[in-house]
Amino acid sequence: MLEAVLLSAQQPLSVGELRKIFVEEIAADVLRVLLDELRGEWAERPVELVQLASGWRFRTRAEYMPYIERLNPEKPPKYSRAVLETLAIIAYRQPVTRGDIEDIRGVTVATQVIKTLEERGWVDVVGHRDTPGRPALFATTRKFLDDLGLRSLTELPPLEEINQTLDIADAH
Repeated sequence: MLEAVLLSAQQPLSVGELRKIFVEEIAADVLRVLLDELRGEWAERPVELVQLASGWRFRTRAEYMPYIERLNPEKPPKYSRAVLETLAIIAYRQPVTRGDIEDIRGVTVATQVIKTLEERGWVDVVGHRDTPGRPALFATTRKFLDDLGLRSLTELPPLEEINQTLDIADAH
């Protein structure tokens, strides 16, 4: 039953949502044991059960993605360096204001940059700083973590790795 629900779900399902499928009430810790057992059963298959920030879901293992892309050649959206730098600053320093981002980047942040991240569902306003003008505080969302396959921000790569990646990209 649990396997069928997870395979048919379009979005990750939380433990609370998954508990609703059982006729009799099931404890969250019992459900987690069942999820771990199910993950083990799928360990040697091309599809894996993963826990993300917003819940559990099945996904294709990374090594099989090139074959799937042959059937659905989908070009991922290209983001400007300004968008990616802004996203990185928000992810690693959250919550931050637009002014904080501008101080770190050394340039003005265009409204479209923040709008792009909000439309993608990766960034949201989580409050306002208690300073004159009450600037919005930006932070990443669960969708951001889900799209990156992460359970929490602690799984983000170290900043040194990001800097090396950017240096290599600039060299090419």
